[in-house]
Amino acid sequence: MKTSLRVLLVQAALIAAGACAVASASAEEVVVIAPSAPPVERFEAVPAPRVGYVWDHGHWRWDHGRYVWVAGHWQAERVGYHWVPGHWDAHGPNWHWVPGHWV
Repeated sequence: MKTSLRVLLVQAALIAAGACAVASASAEEVVVIAPSAPPVERFEAVPAPRVGYVWDHGHWRWDHGRYVWVAGHWQAERVGYHWVPGHWDAHGPNWHWVPGHWV
C-alpha cells in the first residue's frame, strides 16, 4: 500500500473516531477536527488593560472526544501586529479549530 494512501486511511479513521490530530507538511501545525459544534462561549470578564499584552479570550478545546473550556489569558504584544483570536470553523459536518495568531 502506498504511503499517501495509508496516511489517508489513518486520517479517515481518526475523523470517524471523533477527533483528528494530523501533522502538516511543516510538521509544526496540528489540525484539530471535532464532529460537532462547540458549546456556546462562556462569559468571561475581561481584565483591565495590561501594558505590553493583549487579552486572548477563553475558548472550547476538543480533548479526547469532548469539549473542554480553556480560560482566557494574556498574549505578549507584538508591535505592529494585530491578534486574531482562535475560533472554530464549520467544514461540512465537522468543525476545525483555527488557532489564534498575529497578523
